[in-house]
Amino acid sequence: MSTRRFTLAALAALALAGCQKAEPAREAFKGIDLTGAEYARQLNLTDQDGRARSLADFKGKVAVVFFGYTQCPDVCPTTMMEVAEVKKSLGADGDKVQGVFVTIDPERDTGALLKAYLASFDPSFVGLHGSVEQTQAAAKEFKVFFAKVPGKTPDTYTMDHTAASFIFDTEGRVRVYARYGAGAEPLAHDIKLLLAEAQARK
Repeated sequence: MSTRRFTLAALAALALAGCQKAEPAREAFKGIDLTGAEYARQLNLTDQDGRARSLADFKGKVAVVFFGYTQCPDVCPTTMMEVAEVKKSLGADGDKVQGVFVTIDPERDTGALLKAYLASFDPSFVGLHGSVEQTQAAAKEFKVFFAKVPGKTPDTYTMDHTAASFIFDTEGRVRVYARYGAGAEPLAHDIKLLLAEAQARK
């Protein structure tokens, strides 16, 4: 191909590209982007009021799902406080955010205990529990680790567990893995992005 023909071909390609509407770049999440993940697709447990729940129940809201236990001394209460703080900071949009606490300690965390625990953060938060087998299945689906650490007596054990939250968009799809320790600001940032996405789809 001659230089002249190559130049004309290049110009034509540029002109064609200029006619095509460019898609705006999506702002990046602060947490780990899980868009399209092949896991965290099912969650079937019982809430603090005895009702069967699944992920479909939280569609229409940005759901923040966290696996923990009520006797956790640090990670769990800190995480729930941050979710409550973000929800409150969003004003009216806070009603579009759903906190979901899944206990990894079903032997001690009854529905009544979960209800009292979560009420101290935000009464709208949902607490989920099930049998030991159901809890293990839920953790496996979310790739969450947990293990019992023996205490001085049989009832004073603690739990080692994954310290992170899973953020779902309003369509019920897992989108973000938010590591513990990042603080409320990154969490708020990612929730706002998902709320903006939902608004743009309307």
